[in-house]
Amino acid sequence: VQKRHQCSHTVHSCSSSFHPLSNTPGFLLGTRDYNPRQMAIREKVFNTIISCFKRHGAETIDTPVFELKETLTGKYGEDSKLIYDLKDQGGELLSLRYDLTVPFARYLAMNKITNIKRYHIAKVYRRDNPAMTRGRYREFYQCDFDIAGQYDAMIPDAECLKIVHEILSELELGDFRIKVNDRRILDGMFAVCGVPDDKFRTICSTVDKLDKMAWEDVKMEMVKEKGLSEEVADQIGEYVSMQGGMDLAERLLQDQKMLQSKQACAGLSDIKLLFSYLQLFQVTDKVVFDLSLARGLDYYTGIIYEGVLTQAGVCGQRGRRGSYDGLVGMFDPKGRKVPCVGVSIGIERIFSILEQKAEASAQKVRTTEVQVMVASAQKNLLEERLRLITELWNAGIKAEVMHKKNPKLLSQLQHCEESGIPLVAILGEQELKDGVVKLRVVATREEVRLRESFIRESFRRRPCHIISDSHDTNRYCHLK
Repeated sequence: VQKRHQCSHTVHSCSSSFHPLSNTPGFLLGTRDYNPRQMAIREKVFNTIISCFKRHGAETIDTPVFELKETLTGKYGEDSKLIYDLKDQGGELLSLRYDLTVPFARYLAMNKITNIKRYHIAKVYRRDNPAMTRGRYREFYQCDFDIAGQYDAMIPDAECLKIVHEILSELELGDFRIKVNDRRILDGMFAVCGVPDDKFRTICSTVDKLDKMAWEDVKMEMVKEKGLSEEVADQIGEYVSMQGGMDLAERLLQDQKMLQSKQACAGLSDIKLLFSYLQLFQVTDKVVFDLSLARGLDYYTGIIYEGVLTQAGVCGQRGRRGSYDGLVGMFDPKGRKVPCVGVSIGIERIFSILEQKAEASAQKVRTTEVQVMVASAQKNLLEERLRLITELWNAGIKAEVMHKKNPKLLSQLQHCEESGIPLVAILGEQELKDGVVKLRVVATREEVRLRESFIRESFRRRPCHIISDSHDTNRYCHLK
């Protein structure tokens, strides 16, 4: 940790850092390598998330991994100090992207796009204090879904919350809650409690720490570091302890203090409307209106939300974001705004949970998708094996062959067991003479002899039922 704090803010000067648990020079803190087993878990998660995004009609884009420093400056509040600046080499001042939202807004403005539903999965970089056991890194993936365009209030927001609900449910991470709030409610609350206008953003950043710190510690930061009076902090404390649903929004609309703020009332009315749509989407059982939810980033303007796992021993957010109606206008020469709302899935923490679950259950994770191993029972059958596997590859079948001229049959079968390959096609002198292939189910050792054409056809149609299908045809012969 000390080594990290000695690093310069520029990427190049950190390149000699050592990973605290590694003897390998050049391994950066807050980064990691992924073995095939871990990558298989990651790929499954990505597929689940992408499938959900596509189910909701999103198309994908990509943007550069670095941006002009001025593009990122002033968008992240107190978190701006976490931006990685690249070394000035006599040209433009560049920084690694901090998130995918600001580059998306810049993309919309540059390309004059006013209506799009897009997803983007890519790496982002933060000069943060890493906590790798909790899935907190300096290089990590974000999975973003955003809706840009002029739409009626709260309909896009409700769909984003539905997406968070679908993804967290499908990944089977455990019980969860989706917290919602509105920046207009926060700002109105700060105003009626007596927070000076110029302290709204910095107090919002402090309130954002309530998921990690006790209220007394948050209050102390407000008073000792941010200069609020204890009376003002206590009034904020009364509000940020409130949680509920549509009923809480209705109650706050009768609150005499809140009625003094037009923007707070507008936010509360939208929260009521949001919950009415969420009821139609059948997700209100997992959604809670939580006044302690705050986002410290400067560009949020309306609804904000956050998905949190509630089971014991699991902490941290799995999905957060909200609306940012003014961000695109910051990059448009004429200041034209494009309303936007989106969600970002905290993918690294999800990976950490699923990896831990796989290890705890001793679950075998397949790292390849090979359907069949082409093996030989005798020597000098390399050409026949290569000929058969070529036929399978040409037919689009995922197949593998051992790269030895005369491998032992036992070694080939052991490879299938270790790799989770379900079937093995065995060639022998007798099979070649009869014009068939011996097909064995690795797990049960059940065997049938099939014509090669039947194998190709069955793999294309129903690879998991190839043995059972063979019993319903006259194109096989049982082994005696």
